This record gives sequence, C-alpha cells and structure tokens, in this order.
Amino acid sequence: MRLISIVLFSLFITSCISNKRINYLQNIKGNEPIALDEFIPYAEVDYEYVLQPFDIIDIDFASPNEELLRAFEYQGASAARGGRAGGGGGGAMDIFYFSGYSLDKDGYVRMPVLGQIKLSGLTEEMARDKVQEAINVYFKEDVEVRLRIGGIRFTTLGEFQSVGPKVILKNRATIFDAISMAGESSILARKNELFLIRQYDGGMKIHQINLNDRQLLASPYYFIQPNDVLYLQPMKIRQIGSGENISSSLQLGISIITAMMFIYGITSGIF
Repeated sequence: MRLISIVLFSLFITSCISNKRINYLQNIKGNEPIALDEFIPYAEVDYEYVLQPFDIIDIDFASPNEELLRAFEYQGASAARGGRAGGGGGGAMDIFYFSGYSLDKDGYVRMPVLGQIKLSGLTEEMARDKVQEAINVYFKEDVEVRLRIGGIRFTTLGEFQSVGPKVILKNRATIFDAISMAGESSILARKNELFLIRQYDGGMKIHQINLNDRQLLASPYYFIQPNDVLYLQPMKIRQIGSGENISSSLQLGISIITAMMFIYGITSGIF
C-alpha cells in the first residue's frame, strides 16, 4: 500500500502544471511590471529584412498602356493573381509560388523582357528601385513598379497543434499571429523557451523567447519575419505520459499499479 500511495502522489504532483508556466503575457518577477492600459512602444529594430535566395516576391506593374503591361507577365500569372482572394494562408497551398517571382540560388530573378536581375541582399524598397531602373532603360512610357515579399512564410515545430510551413498574407505579423495560425500551443509546451530561428543576410541566429513575459510586447522579436522557424519544446512531464490533465495521469497510474499488483501476486503465490 505504501508503494501504491507513493506512485499516486508522484503522479498527482507531476500532473499539476502551474499557471505561471501556461499563461501568456504575465508580469514576471524581477522585470519592470507593465500595467493594464499602459502604452507599450515597439522596440527599435536596426535590422531590416533583406531578400534571400529562394525567396518569392510579388511584382506588379501599373501603366496606362495595358498592352505594355502584358510584356512583363508570364502567361497565366494574371489568372493566378485573380485567385488570391479565395486563397488561404495555412500553408497547404502557397498561392505566390504560382504567381510570384522566385529568386534562384544565386539571388537572381528572371523577368520577361528585363531578363535576370539580382535582388538578393536588398530590402524591398531597394529591390523595387532596381527593377524600376531596369524598366526605365527599355521603355519611355511610364511604368510604375510595386514589389513586395509574397506574404510572410514561417515554419512551426514542436508543441503546436499544427506544425509545418505556413504563410501569413500580411506585410507585418506578430508572434501571436503565427501562434494562432499554428493552433494554440500544447499545455505541455515550454512557453518560456520558444526558440526563434531567424535568417539574416549570410547566416542564421537562434533567439529564445518567453511567451509568459509581458515584456515580449516591447521585444524586437514581437514581429516575425519571413523564413522564421518557431520551435516549442515539451516539458519533462512527457517522460511519464501525456500529463495534460490529472485524469490522464491517474489512468496511467492505475495501469501501472494494476501491473505491479499482478506481478506481486504471481511472485508471492497469491495467483
């Protein structure tokens, strides 16, 4: 009986997960508290995303001459753009893959008439200006260029309801936009240890984020960037079962105790 009591007590303790490890945006002890309704300015971020090889960008043109515009589009691109309104951003189908322009491994984009233009290492604005300059060389008529990243692509791994690549069709998205698209993280996730793997010009960095901390709202990692990877680790409670609630842990405990009693009965000659 003593052994059974110890097993049940251990399962009860491990199945109780403190709200401090679950709730988002708390005032963490040791940090300057942020009150409700208090204004929180965005963090100043020096780094601006630059285009990378294999990125997909969306390029549109505007001109009074519609015949001229057709020269810059591949056949079927207009139809693909027209279908964007009904497209989703869950990652099952990347609509910009069909209608956008992909940078190759060397950072070049191939465009009708203009040929190959290297855009990797440039910001959106710099890339737009470069395409505009290329067009101005060939055409005297006014052709206005609009260039932007084809949505924000990111990947989720670990303790999310849905893992894998995803696309948010917005110019700017927060870490909570990404989490809500991937599905509320599991109760067993280490929300104080979300690893954000971010791509920079020429390399990568791993940043650790605490989703429990209200200071995240003023963090430079509050907004996600294209090609971010979000990885949530599981708690150690995974080692003894799912542990998502007391009921599941008790069911596991009963199974263990039943097996122990059966083994004890056989070894002691009861059965």
